[in-house]
Amino acid sequence: MSSATPPAALELRELVKHFDGVPALRGASLTVPRGSVHGLIGQNGAGKSTLIKILAGIYTADSGTITVDGVAQALNTSPHGDASGIGFIHQERLLPATFTVAEALWLGNERTVGPRVAGGFRLLDVRRMQRDARDALHTHFGVEIAPNRLIGDLSVAEQQIVQITRALIREPRILVFDEPTAALVSREVERLLQTIERLRQRGLTILYVSHYLNEIAAICDHVTVLRDGVDVAHVDARSTPTEALVTAMIGTQAEVRTQAAARTPGNVVLNVQKLSAPGRFEDVSFAVRRGEIVGITGLLGSGGKPVVRSLFGLERGVQGGIEIEGKAVRLRRPQDAVRQQIAFVPEDRRAHGVAPALSVRENTTLASLARFSRFGLLARRRETSTVQRLIEELAVRTSSTETPVRHLSGGNQQKVALAKWLSRTSSLYLLDEPTVGVDVGAKTEIYRLLDRLARDGAGVLLFSSDLIELLGVTDRVLVMARGRIVRELVSREADSQEVLAWATGARGTHDSTAQQEIAA
Repeated sequence: MSSATPPAALELRELVKHFDGVPALRGASLTVPRGSVHGLIGQNGAGKSTLIKILAGIYTADSGTITVDGVAQALNTSPHGDASGIGFIHQERLLPATFTVAEALWLGNERTVGPRVAGGFRLLDVRRMQRDARDALHTHFGVEIAPNRLIGDLSVAEQQIVQITRALIREPRILVFDEPTAALVSREVERLLQTIERLRQRGLTILYVSHYLNEIAAICDHVTVLRDGVDVAHVDARSTPTEALVTAMIGTQAEVRTQAAARTPGNVVLNVQKLSAPGRFEDVSFAVRRGEIVGITGLLGSGGKPVVRSLFGLERGVQGGIEIEGKAVRLRRPQDAVRQQIAFVPEDRRAHGVAPALSVRENTTLASLARFSRFGLLARRRETSTVQRLIEELAVRTSSTETPVRHLSGGNQQKVALAKWLSRTSSLYLLDEPTVGVDVGAKTEIYRLLDRLARDGAGVLLFSSDLIELLGVTDRVLVMARGRIVRELVSREADSQEVLAWATGARGTHDSTAQQEIAA
C-alpha cells in the first residue's frame, strides 16, 4: 500500500496579475506539500518575482486563490507573511546597514526592560537582545557573529545568515527563499543548502526560487516551471534531467531569429584582463574587436550587468586590467570612459539614458555639445541638421526636433538615447538591455543600427537577457554565472537552450578551463 501524499502547506491557484494592461501572471498555480522543499524556476520575466511578491502581500493579484494550511487568504490584504506563518528570505538583503546584528535580528520585536517612560516608550534591553542574538545565530547556524557588529560591516554571506536567522526566530511554518544564492560564492552556497536540508528535517515547508538548476536538483523534492506567466510543468526535481527543465523553461518551439551577414572583425578595441569587483564579478577576461558585436548574458546576479557598467566607470572597487586600442586605461568615472571614446546606453533610459523634459534635439547633442559650439556660442543650424539626419536614420517617430522626449514612446526614447552617442564619434559602444520595453519594430531598427555601427568599424558590447535576439545580432556570446564567464559561444552555432544550460549550471562547471580559453 503506497503512502498518502502529504497535505498541502501552500496552494496557489490560477493567479492573474497585470501591470498597466501587460500580463505578468496568466493563471499560474503551484502546490507545496507540507514538509517538502519545492523548487520554482523560470527564465527572467517568467513571473517568479511577481508570484512571490503576491504571496508576500507586496502586490495584489487580480484574481486567483492563495491557501495556507487549508485556510484561504484574502488577496486584498497584506502581508500574507508572519500572520500566516510564512517567512521570506529575499535576494535583496533588506537589513539596515547602520543597525547592529542584534538590532537587525529583533527589529519589530525588540526586547525591553522596566516601566514605560514619558510618551509611552520603554527602554531597550540591549544586553538581552545581544545575548539572544548570539544564541539564535549559534542555534540555527552554529556560527559566532558578534551581536554588536554593524550589518554594513558583514560579508554578503554573514548578512544572509542574519537575514535567515531573523526569519527563523519568528518560527514560520513555511519559508520562502527568493534567489538566495545569487550573490554567494560556492562555499557559501554549499553552507546555505546544508542549512535548508536541516530545516527540512525539522519539518519546515520550503519554497525555493532559483535560476541555478544544480541547486534545484540537490535540495528540492518537486519543481514547478513558469513560462510567460503560467505554470507549464510540475515534475520530480531529483529524477528529471536538468536539460529537460531547460527545455520546459524555454519551450519547444523552434527559434525564429535573423542573423546578419557575416562581419569581418578588425583590431582589438577593448581588452579586459582579470577584471574583478568584490561581490559582483571575478577574474573576467575577454576582448572585443572593431567590426564585431559581442554579447554578454547571464541570470539574475550573474555579474554581466556590473561588468558592462564597470567599463563606463559606474562601478566602484574594480580591479584588473583594461586596454583601449592597446593602451592601458583606468575607468573610474564616466568622464574617463567618454575621453576614451566609449559610449554607454543604460537599461533605464528614463532615469539615466535621456532627460525627459528636454527636447529631442537637446537630448541628441547632450554628449557632443563641443562639436556644435564655438567661443561659447551654439551653431544651432548645424546642430539641428545633424539631429534631423539622426532622426531619419533611426526612424525616430517625433513631430519635431523640439518635441520633449517624455512625449515619445519607449522605443523612440531608446532611439534618442542611442542618437545621443551617435552624434559624437565613439570607438566602443556599451549597451545594457537596449530593447527592454520597446516594440518589435523598434527592436529591429535598433539591431540594424548596431550592425551598422560594427560594419563602420566600432566595437559593440551588448548585455541582454533576450537570448534569441542576442544570438541573432551578435558574433560571440559570453555566458556568465556567479560572477564568472563560464562559456564563450559562437552565436551562429549556438541556440538559446545551450546558453541557458550554461547560465543555470545545467551544463558544465564554473572551472578555469573555459575562462582560460576565453582569455587566450
